[in-house]
Amino acid sequence: MVAGRTLHRAIGSTTGGVVVALALGLAEMPVAAEADHVIQLTQTGCQFLEPEKGVDGGFEPRSAEDCNRINAETGGQRLANAKILELSPGTYTFRVTNTDVPYELGLWLREADYQLGNPLHKLTKLSVSGGGLYEGQTKDYAVDLEPGEYLYSCPLNPTPNYKLVVKG
Repeated sequence: MVAGRTLHRAIGSTTGGVVVALALGLAEMPVAAEADHVIQLTQTGCQFLEPEKGVDGGFEPRSAEDCNRINAETGGQRLANAKILELSPGTYTFRVTNTDVPYELGLWLREADYQLGNPLHKLTKLSVSGGGLYEGQTKDYAVDLEPGEYLYSCPLNPTPNYKLVVKG
């Protein structure tokens, strides 16, 4: 199997690119990750609960704009108290649950220095994202992580950029 990072560099991070790689035999369909390599993340309004030590801020956004306002007011302090996720290198499944957000959300995990507007980063840096996660649903996002610093967030239900460190 082509490593996620190599596959992203070779064909980009689009779903279409992955489908093309599968059709050409450049990659295999990933097998479900082992239970100890599943990272559970729970999204409520404007936040992930796990890095915020399970504390639900009780935010009740009706739109992404609400979260942008809430995070401008509270995000800095929440990040200062947030737990940094530390992992070993390997393949992980990030299992994200939308508990009560009334609109679509997802996950964006990327290298800490990834710049969205930099076309070279699309080819050389890890960035895994996806949406389509509606209230009450759970979705898995698979990723191969190498040593380094990463950020994860949700741009659809704007959350702070939580830190993830892979040591190994």
